[in-house]
Amino acid sequence: MPCLLVVLVLAFPRLVLVLMFFSSHYLQRAYAGPLLPLAGFFFLPLTTLVYAWLVNSRLPIDGIYLLILIVAVIIDVGGLGGGEWHRRRR
Repeated sequence: MPCLLVVLVLAFPRLVLVLMFFSSHYLQRAYAGPLLPLAGFFFLPLTTLVYAWLVNSRLPIDGIYLLILIVAVIIDVGGLGGGEWHRRRR
């Protein structure tokens, strides 16, 4: 079951963010206001989820957990720029 949850989060991070925002206080405990989760929804949804997980789990943001956060940023940024690379190649 945890593997299915990870696949769901990786495939549909914006949907998971919306569901979490309206059904729990998970994002509110991680962020001071609604502005950062809203910006994260549009620009870095997976990074927003990973950071909320780290804060809510009270895990330190260093070592392996920092690496997980950096990988989330790379996945988010790669998804933003991937279409441009294919357009330029034509």
